[in-house]
Amino acid sequence: MLRLAVASRAETFDRIRDPLADRGVEVAHLRAKERAIRLTGEGADPSLDGDSDFDAGFVYPSRLMEAAALDARLDLPWVNDRAAVAASRNKAGVIAALDAAGLPVPETTMVSNPVDEATVLDAVEPFSFPVVVKPNSATRGVGVAKAGDVDDLLGIVDYLNLVHDYRATGDKSYLIQEFLPDARDYRAMVLADADGAPTSAGAVERRLPDERLREGRWKHNVHRGAEAVGVDLPDRARELAEGAAAALGIDYLGVDLLEAGDGRLVVNETNARPTVDAATKYEPEFYDRLAGLIRRTADAE
Repeated sequence: MLRLAVASRAETFDRIRDPLADRGVEVAHLRAKERAIRLTGEGADPSLDGDSDFDAGFVYPSRLMEAAALDARLDLPWVNDRAAVAASRNKAGVIAALDAAGLPVPETTMVSNPVDEATVLDAVEPFSFPVVVKPNSATRGVGVAKAGDVDDLLGIVDYLNLVHDYRATGDKSYLIQEFLPDARDYRAMVLADADGAPTSAGAVERRLPDERLREGRWKHNVHRGAEAVGVDLPDRARELAEGAAAALGIDYLGVDLLEAGDGRLVVNETNARPTVDAATKYEPEFYDRLAGLIRRTADAE
């Protein structure tokens, strides 16, 4: 039985544990935060939850500082290592890389604080309002706002300036991005196959309840009240998701696609630590393929 270290105790941990056990992969928790980590001395960290005899990790923990310490102690091969997680978290880097690869993305400008008001106004000049303003490295839609005009934009920027003024703030950048009204929001799951080629393994559409839409809500994050409904992606959406994973070189990737009312399809974001949804929302061989990727990762060490 291969032993897999999983740093998350959230939905993904509970959902993958039994299906992977059925395929010879034992899922065990690697506590990566809200604890003390022994950095010196021989052997594995005795304060880990349970035995530390892991064969592989899934995926590199989100808190990169704690993760680096644990990684040095345990020396694990990871499905999505530090580089993959850091690359996907950098929304600006993803947009730039995908655009350079010829893949469709929303019109986007990155702003690196501190800048003056004139720079912000120059940055937004090519756009039509409303625009989306988002922190570059936040997740789950945290801090993402829609600006209907210049006053809205400058008000949002004022709050970002306050946050970025703290010396301890690591990422002092944000994105100004075009707003796609009435867009359908998809999360495609892509896994590398035995030959390393990214292949779509299913998708969900994130839908807001009608009452939320009537209230003017527009964020489709599940953590904001949207429902993830399993869907069959059209071929062009599957190909775009696979192309995004190939361009970024990430083996296990959630690819967020937006389909505008006029049929335009873009990659909005990616997530190298995607939440695994219910198995019924993915293709039947999803867990076979996931177990295969985990075994190949462990064997490559």
